[in-house]
Amino acid sequence: MDYETVSAEDFGRSLSGLGLNLLVRDVAAEAGFLSSVFEMSAHRQSRDFAIMSYHGEVFQLHADGTFGSHPLLSLLPESGPRGAGLEIRLYETDPDAAAARAGAFADALVLQAPADKPHGLRECVILCPNGYAWVPSRRI
Repeated sequence: MDYETVSAEDFGRSLSGLGLNLLVRDVAAEAGFLSSVFEMSAHRQSRDFAIMSYHGEVFQLHADGTFGSHPLLSLLPESGPRGAGLEIRLYETDPDAAAARAGAFADALVLQAPADKPHGLRECVILCPNGYAWVPSRRI
């Protein structure tokens, strides 16, 4: 599927399995962060929306205003982290490289430095500017 030209209807009909929609304050800033730190690709990016791809998987970014009538909007904090209790794991990203790249973003935070874990992965925890916890991981 060509994410640059697919219609909204065809894209919506193509989705299956588990999907993620992340509400963000600024789609361009979040897409830039995800592209720079985790080497993702942004497609159909606009002020209000982007399709993000990562190793054959896709998810969506939506600007807060696009959820104007959605019940979630009233639950979002005005500032601070949004994704408390959720880890978004990226098993194809070098945690050392991602943590180093995250350092270029003043509003990103490496919560946990890269470390080898007993479950066989080297990983770190990075809070993006919107407060979602991203966990780049690699097998040890």
